[in-house]
Amino acid sequence: MANHAQFGFQDASSPIMEELVEFHDHALMVALAICSLVLYLLALMLMEKLSSNTVDAQEVELIWTILPAIVLVLLALPSLQILYMMDEIDEPDLTLKAIGHQWYWTYEYTDFKDLTFDSYMIPTTDLPQGHFRLLEVDHRVVIPMESPIRIIITASDVLHSWAVPTLGVKTDAIPGRLNQTSFITTRPGIFYGQCSEICGANHSYMPIVVESTPLSHFENWSLLLSS
Repeated sequence: MANHAQFGFQDASSPIMEELVEFHDHALMVALAICSLVLYLLALMLMEKLSSNTVDAQEVELIWTILPAIVLVLLALPSLQILYMMDEIDEPDLTLKAIGHQWYWTYEYTDFKDLTFDSYMIPTTDLPQGHFRLLEVDHRVVIPMESPIRIIITASDVLHSWAVPTLGVKTDAIPGRLNQTSFITTRPGIFYGQCSEICGANHSYMPIVVESTPLSHFENWSLLLSS
């Protein structure tokens, strides 16, 4: 999870988030190259004497017309690739439904019978030692590691947003509409998120906790919760 002095992204825990981090670094390098070139040209113009050679320079005009187009292509191609990857949902191993309320989440494991629970934030007065304030919940979302997960997201009252940064997931929960997305966790762990849409007075008190476990642990957990 993020810390107070962190400037970059959280450690990626899904292939989509890894691609997003790589694209972010790629875009920053392109921006750095552009800024360096512009600063160099500005310094050159300030230090050199003015000349009339730049009045009629078709070659320069051709370069500064074609070069930005090439830069845009270098940014657009990987961006579109990631966009299509985020929309692709191919034969998920598990389908999870998240319903946003004011101010808690309800989760339904649609592949299981009667596996439904509400997830509330644990108040600070009841928080166990070592747990994170305003981020820990009484019932975590447990999923199997390295399995394609499809999550269907909606809301019962107002707009919400189901977001877990380390998984690269952020999808709006809209009343009367079903949105879906997918992800795969690449490692075991506990991943924290929050509602990312202002949804009322207690908007900051409906966190999301996803626990990624090996398949055998997930099966034992689901049997225990269903019984």
